[in-house]
Amino acid sequence: MSKLQNIKGMRDHLGQAMLLRQHIVAVLTQVAERHGFEPLQTPVVEYAELLEGKLGDDEKLIYRFEDNGGRRLALRYDQTVPLARVVAQYAGQLMFPWRRYAYGPSYRGERPARGRYREFYQFDADIVGSASPLADAEIVAILTESLEALGFPGFTTLLNHRQVIGGIARASGLDETVAGGVYRSIDKFDKLGADGVREELLKMGVAPESAAQILALVQIDGDPHDVLEELSGRLGDDERAAQALENLRAVIGGLVEMGVAPERYKVAPRLARGLSYYTGLVFEAATPHWPEGSLLGGGRYDELIGQFAGRAIPTVGLAFGIDRLHDVMDELGLGPRLASTATAYVTIFAAGLEADSLALARELRAGGVNTLISLEAGGGLGKQLKDADRKGVRFALVLGPDELARGEVVLKDLRGGAQRSVARGEVVAVIADSR
Repeated sequence: MSKLQNIKGMRDHLGQAMLLRQHIVAVLTQVAERHGFEPLQTPVVEYAELLEGKLGDDEKLIYRFEDNGGRRLALRYDQTVPLARVVAQYAGQLMFPWRRYAYGPSYRGERPARGRYREFYQFDADIVGSASPLADAEIVAILTESLEALGFPGFTTLLNHRQVIGGIARASGLDETVAGGVYRSIDKFDKLGADGVREELLKMGVAPESAAQILALVQIDGDPHDVLEELSGRLGDDERAAQALENLRAVIGGLVEMGVAPERYKVAPRLARGLSYYTGLVFEAATPHWPEGSLLGGGRYDELIGQFAGRAIPTVGLAFGIDRLHDVMDELGLGPRLASTATAYVTIFAAGLEADSLALARELRAGGVNTLISLEAGGGLGKQLKDADRKGVRFALVLGPDELARGEVVLKDLRGGAQRSVARGEVVAVIADSR
């Protein structure tokens, strides 16, 4: 190599970035476990045939390779297909409905862009084995609680149903053979606008009058109940679309009962979602503060797991992209701006006093205070205090002969500059009260 560098689309995350990423994962874990979800971990490598035939047009993005034994393997594309394998493989050990969350890296050989990487981390939450609209509502509630806990401003979750999109296509005179292309075109509405989507539809061979009707239907907007009523008036003769609209009403009813604020969601007939395995509810969360696309999304996929299990197993879930959440939070200044894992930095006043400083550090750690200890007294206190400040530590502690004699510690707040003497036995409580 002429120079040391990352593979394009794969990143290193140094201390400050990792602290924010860990905060995101901790919040998502807390919300998922508050809803009774349990953790799952699967290997990052699967048999290639496990992933093949499950991802539609995105299958070309799978990283495939052969190992030394000639086995055809693939890097995990997402957390969903491995979940399907686990459900089929361990069906006798699982109790349905099964609520699970999973966190880890996935890999896609796509063109890197802002918020989109070849190695990326996802946090998934799924409910397996329930067709109830309350399961759909709970997943959307988890999304809402998580983004609120992370501090995202002004986000909205767009809701739709795959059979509403299908009904729009059918009501416009199109048959099922071209519906997939219609889905993909409509899914680009927020990026291309009405004119761009119309152009794509016409290129597909959709008649101008059909394209006009599709665009009129997907642009219906307003209060969720009003949108559903208008869609019912226009699609009510389509049995599958009518059932889908009833399902959306039930999901929204669940959101109301779960306390999700009405401004946090809306029905958006233009939402299609790209992956081919969705069968029912689809949703995406977006904020005007991030114009690059949605924050995350998900939906109901009642057929994918059945491909492995040999029987229908209804499932609904969502996937948080940790990289995207991190990038948006970093840009918007959300979340804790931590520079260090340590709260306290214990200095060594002079040679010969190392044991006393080490004892103080031990007391602080025993009291739950993350603590750095200076490794040498050389250079004096000034150098040690500068080191503590550069590392982003909040408090520096000095324990000299006078402090030892009085049973005190000098506590210096490096954030505000205040300094005071604190009784040795009270220093843990004082730091805890100051955080």
